[in-house]
Amino acid sequence: MNPEGRDREDLAAFLLALRSQRIGGPALHQAVASVPRRLFVPDSVEDAYEDRSAPLACGETMPGALAAARLVAALEPEPEHRVLEIGTGSGYVTALLARMTAHVSSFDRFRRLVEAAGSRLKQIGVTNVSLFLEDGRDGFAGGAPFDRAIVHAAFPAVPRQFLEQLGMQAVLICAIGPGDGEQSLVRLRKVGSRFEREDLWPVRYQPLAFGTAEVL
Repeated sequence: MNPEGRDREDLAAFLLALRSQRIGGPALHQAVASVPRRLFVPDSVEDAYEDRSAPLACGETMPGALAAARLVAALEPEPEHRVLEIGTGSGYVTALLARMTAHVSSFDRFRRLVEAAGSRLKQIGVTNVSLFLEDGRDGFAGGAPFDRAIVHAAFPAVPRQFLEQLGMQAVLICAIGPGDGEQSLVRLRKVGSRFEREDLWPVRYQPLAFGTAEVL
């Protein structure tokens, strides 16, 4: 079977798994079907929809297909939402969010990743994304208020620096826990001047790195 035929079969099986496990709804499934994951994974990955993390340039990794879909579903995106993403990585989660929302502002500290993700997004016709070569540790006041925010990194405690940049009932997803061990992926919903916390599932994320990489 040629690679395109294999990818179509793997996509069909993946969509069936999402439906059977009740991960997301029609909007997410349509987004998954419209974003060719093969374009975002390394050439060494045989099954683009396998549920294993894959290495990226600059020593970074991207989540497996199921993990990426669960992340997007947990964020509860809606068509009118403006989204803040810290950690563009390959751009796959960025692309799914862009298909489902009004606009995504995505930050990464590695130039190679930002440029590669931008090329991929352009190739599939995604135009409602703004990419920034910055660490994003302070969020993005210039684009606020955001309805949804996702940080692909771990914090020792609730990252309150994002609170003022989120609208009412906005949702922030990140990992909270020690940087050298297992953390809890949490969904934080803004209610007034505080966050209501919901623990989702255990993860192992790297702490949010500060600064822009000088070489990569």
